[in-house]
Amino acid sequence: MSLSRHQRAAAPKFAGAALVTVMALAGAPAPPATLAGAGGGAPAAVVKRDQVRDEQWQLSELRATHAWRHSTGDGVTVAVVDSGVDAGHPDLAGQVLPGIDLVTQGRDGRTDPVGHGTTVAGLIAGRNDDDTGIMGLAPHAKILPVRVLDAENRYDDALIVAKGVRWAVDNGARVINLSLGGSGTSPALAAALDYAFARDVVVVACTGNHATDPAPVAGQSRPATEVWYPAREPGVLAVTGLERETEGLWSGSITGSATVLSAPATGLVGARPGGTWKVQGTSFAAPLVSATAALVRAKWPEMSAATVVNRLITTASDLGAVGRDDRYGYGLVDPVAALTVGVSTVERNPLDTNAPHGVAGFGAAPGVAVTASGAPSGHQPVGGRAQGIHTDWGTPPASEPDHSKRGWAIVFALLVTLVAAAAAVTVRRRTRR
Repeated sequence: MSLSRHQRAAAPKFAGAALVTVMALAGAPAPPATLAGAGGGAPAAVVKRDQVRDEQWQLSELRATHAWRHSTGDGVTVAVVDSGVDAGHPDLAGQVLPGIDLVTQGRDGRTDPVGHGTTVAGLIAGRNDDDTGIMGLAPHAKILPVRVLDAENRYDDALIVAKGVRWAVDNGARVINLSLGGSGTSPALAAALDYAFARDVVVVACTGNHATDPAPVAGQSRPATEVWYPAREPGVLAVTGLERETEGLWSGSITGSATVLSAPATGLVGARPGGTWKVQGTSFAAPLVSATAALVRAKWPEMSAATVVNRLITTASDLGAVGRDDRYGYGLVDPVAALTVGVSTVERNPLDTNAPHGVAGFGAAPGVAVTASGAPSGHQPVGGRAQGIHTDWGTPPASEPDHSKRGWAIVFALLVTLVAAAAAVTVRRRTRR
C-alpha cells in the first residue's frame, strides 16, 4: 500500500518503533545507533555469537524454563504488526506464517528491511530446539507477520495499521503485538481494536520511549511524553520497560495512567536479518507480554481474551507503590504465575473502561451486526462470545403496555361475565316458579 505525495506531506509521521540502541553481533556491520523517530544512545558492547544464549537475561528473569513445563505456546498465532519478519532467519525457521505487506504490494510480510519486526518476533517465538541463537518466551507459537512500517521504521497513516490489525484478526491471530505508536489518536485504529476485542483477540502495545535528543519527532511540536497511541486505548495491554536485572524503570520509558504492565527492556539480544544485535526500548518489552499471553492461550485454548488479560494483570509481580500505579502499572509480567495461579473467569476485559464494553467511543465494532435478539452475526470470535454486544435479558419500552398483565385482565373479565350471566339465569327461573 502506498500514499500519494500530497498524503505524505499532510500526514504526521509516527514513531514506528523503539530501536534506541543497537549493535550488530557476530562481526556483522553495525546499523546506525539512532533510527528515525527513536531516541539516541551509546552503542552497546559487541557480544560474541556463542554468548547469545547467556545474554538472554530476560528468560531467566521471567523463569522461562519453569513456564515451559506448563506451556510453550503450541497452537497459538501471534501477529507482529511491524516492519515485517525475516522468515529466513535461522532462529525463526519454520516459525513464520505467510502474512501481508501493506507497504510494498505483492509481498507477504516475510521480509524485513529494518530488522525491528524480526527482533520482536524472535523475542516471542525464537526456536528453543537447538543450542545456539535467540530463544523466544513462547518458542512453539507461530508468528503472523503484518508489515505496516516503511524502510524508515515509520508509518505515515494510522489507517495502514488499522488495516493490518483487521487483517490479522481475520487470519487467525489470537494475540496481536503493536510495538509502534505516536502521540496522536486514530478513530480508524480505535475501531480496528474494537474489531479485535469483539473477536476475542488479546492486544498488546508498547508505551513508547522518551526522545533523548532535543529534536522532536517529525510532525510533532515536541518530543512525546504521553503514553503512545494505541497503547493508551482502553482494553490494550500497555507495556513499559525495566532496566536490566533490576526493578527500576528504564529511564527512556514513557509511562503514565495508561500503563498496564512492565517487562525487561534493556540489554536484550535480538534476532535481525543476517545475525543478532543488542536492543533496548519498550518495543521489546511488549513482545514479552505478548509471548506470555500466547503461553496462557495455549494452555487454556477456550479461555476468553478478557480472562487472559485479567490473569496477566492479576498475577503480575507488584513493583513500586503497593497495588497498581502509573509508573509500573500492575507490575512485572509473571509467566509462571499466569500459568499456575488460580484466577477467576471474567465476562469482560477489566482494562476496557468504555461503556458498552469493546467500544472506544466510535460505535459498535465495524463488521459486527447486532440482531434483534442481541446475538452477534457475521464472524464469530475465536474461543468465545463477542463481549458486550449481546444481552441475556430485556425489558419492554416504557411506552408499550404490559401484554401479559392485559391478558390476565381479559380472562378475569370473562370469568366475571360468565358468573353474572349464570346468576341471572338462576334468578329468572326461580321467579317463574
